Amino acid sequence: MIEIKNLNFNLGQFALKAINLEVWKNEFFVILGHSGAGKTVLLECVAGIHQPEQGEIWINGQNVSRLRPEERYLGYVPQDYVLFPFLNVRENITFGLKRRGLSSVEIKQRLYGLADLLGIANLLERDVISLSGGEKQRSALARALAPQPRILLLDEPLSSLDVQTAKHLRLGLKRIHNELGITTVHITHNHAEARELGDRIAIMDNGGIAQVGRARDIFFSPHNDIVSNFIGSLNILQCDDCQVLTPGLVQVTCSGMQVIMPHVGSNIAKLAIAPGDVYISDVLPPGPAINRYIGVIREIEDLNSIIRLNVAVGDNIIRAEISPDLAETMKLAPGREIYVILKLRSLKALQAEDM
Repeated sequence: MIEIKNLNFNLGQFALKAINLEVWKNEFFVILGHSGAGKTVLLECVAGIHQPEQGEIWINGQNVSRLRPEERYLGYVPQDYVLFPFLNVRENITFGLKRRGLSSVEIKQRLYGLADLLGIANLLERDVISLSGGEKQRSALARALAPQPRILLLDEPLSSLDVQTAKHLRLGLKRIHNELGITTVHITHNHAEARELGDRIAIMDNGGIAQVGRARDIFFSPHNDIVSNFIGSLNILQCDDCQVLTPGLVQVTCSGMQVIMPHVGSNIAKLAIAPGDVYISDVLPPGPAINRYIGVIREIEDLNSIIRLNVAVGDNIIRAEISPDLAETMKLAPGREIYVILKLRSLKALQAEDM
């Protein structure tokens, strides 16, 4: 477990302000915020790279505030992975183990165990300069895990990867976390990444923590305008009719839109879906046409790390969020027709207390 108590740290014109935060044992904890919010600085304080002027950092009941990084027994994967370019993958992974004086038998056990777990057994003799982004990420993760750290710190490990590779590795990170049970702190500016990975999420803004909670609490019940503005307003659609299709699955009508969603019962007044769970495509997507519509882009908002769209679908305005790279690839513009898909399992029926 990590406990941060009243942490303050000044770094030039930027400052962390009275950070109080708990990360539970074996938890996958995500710190979510825009670029410049202070996520990396906070992670580096936990790692021991920075010494805060005020406050304490406790790990598993031990005050580590003044300990050197190597004394904290943490695994740390920075944004650029920092693999040694003069060593191959095998040598990168085993570098720290050899310095600790482990036997060759134990080194081999850890090496091949992690290589199998991360799917990099075929890369062990490769030079790191020849690796793809995803291969570098998995190799850096293996190096961080090799010493069997108490805590794993991940600094935007997927930010430099293409959309499909990042999506694949998100699943891999969650699987590895579940198998190893290691307490993990993962920072990102990507909403979908936070929702998929985090047992709990902290929203960080301007050097402070704005809210901590489960994904559904953060995205459906923001505590303040800072959180609400960052995550974007939910899509809330008024439901005119609800019909049971099969037990646990209904079809609702929302101003002409026929929406299929999981729900027990036959009474839904409103439904909600987060903008990040709205899929946008400029070509006809493969697969069934469940919750797929044609819409017209009304407005595009560039927020640097994310692009927000307002799309008219019939009488409804649907808000969506996509990456800048995807928006550029599709060359989106106001007035253009696009496909809009509402992810079935991301739809939520709103109860009276949610409204």
